[in-house]
This record gives sequence, C-alpha cells and structure tokens, in this order.
Amino acid sequence: MIKVLIVDDEKLIREGLRILLSEFPDIDICGSCSDGLEAVKFCRSNVPDVVLMDIRMGVHDGVMGTRMINELNKNIKILILTTFKDDEYIFNAMNYGASGYLLKDSSAERIYDSIKSVYSGNIVVHPDIADRILSAKEPEIETGKIIEEYKITERELEIIKLISKGLTNKEISDLLFLTEGTVKNITSRILSKLDLRDRTQIVIFAYENKLTD
Repeated sequence: MIKVLIVDDEKLIREGLRILLSEFPDIDICGSCSDGLEAVKFCRSNVPDVVLMDIRMGVHDGVMGTRMINELNKNIKILILTTFKDDEYIFNAMNYGASGYLLKDSSAERIYDSIKSVYSGNIVVHPDIADRILSAKEPEIETGKIIEEYKITERELEIIKLISKGLTNKEISDLLFLTEGTVKNITSRILSKLDLRDRTQIVIFAYENKLTD
C-alpha cells in the first residue's frame, strides 16, 4: 500500500481526490491537510509515502510545505498539483525537493500513475508545463560549453535530457538500447560529476542550462 497525504486549501478538492484515489486498491489515503504548515505538522507524527501537494494555498503554500517536509524527512515524496499559471512556484518547489508536478485537471489514472512513479523514485514532469517553463527561458546555451565545463560525455548529456523529460531508467534503456544497469551507472556518474544529490536535481540542472528540447 502507498500511503498518500492530500494537501489542498479547498475541502471539495481534498474530498474529490480522496474519493477518486480510494478506488485504487494499492492507495491508502492516510490523511488530508488544508495548507503546507498543517502538512508539515502531520508528517512529524505520521510518515506518508507520497504527499499530493497543492501549490497555491495562501500564507503556507506548497513551496514552503515542500521545503519543510523535505528537511524533515527526505524519504517522503512530494508530488505538486499545479496550474499553467504557476511556473515560478513549480521551479521553486522542484528546487526544494519535489519529485514532480502535474496539472490539477489531470485524470484519476494520471494522478495514480504519477503517485506510483514518484513512490518508485522517478521524476514526473508534465510535458505541457515543461514546455511553458522552457518558453519563458532565454535562448539555449551551447551544449559544447556545458560538456567542457562539467566534463560530461555526449552519452551522459543525452541521458540528462531524457531524465529531464521524466523518463525512467527502464524507458531510457529501451530507447537507447542499453541495459538498465548501464543507465543506472551512467546516472550515478552524472550525479558525481555535477555534484548533485538525486534525479530531481538533474532535472533542475537541465532546465537551468536549457538542455531540454
């Protein structure tokens, strides 16, 4: 069972998500909260596997909640619920340790699949939101400069780009005709060379350096 905490300042949305997700036999809705601070307090006495976090919630928003929960327990995965208008919020939440984001109007199946994905250690990047973020960025930096500065190979750069699109190790291995173990080893080298902690930070690195297509 995957224990899920629902965080949203609208009671109707919390209840709707609870009803929708309760239909899946491997999901256990362990609680619901109305803002980021309440979610942090909940996580101090309970340990959900995944927090489904709204991002705009008045004073104690999802960015603050994400940062504090990540500081409290890095094993708790945080999946941000957002809208197209929340670009800055999204990027800040990812910097503070969120494992991904999806649109609030996503289907129950997409939310369910995203919860399972972040629970397994993957990053969920909704392509529509990623495109919006990238469209607001400056022109792409020459990849040659990135390769030279960080001493990464063309293959490592390719995998960085695929990770930034939300692909799992299995999906990357199938796409590049590599073993899953090889992809894991290359990802470990990337983390070491870039001095990053996890795949979330690889996604952020790719966005900051305009390495996504």
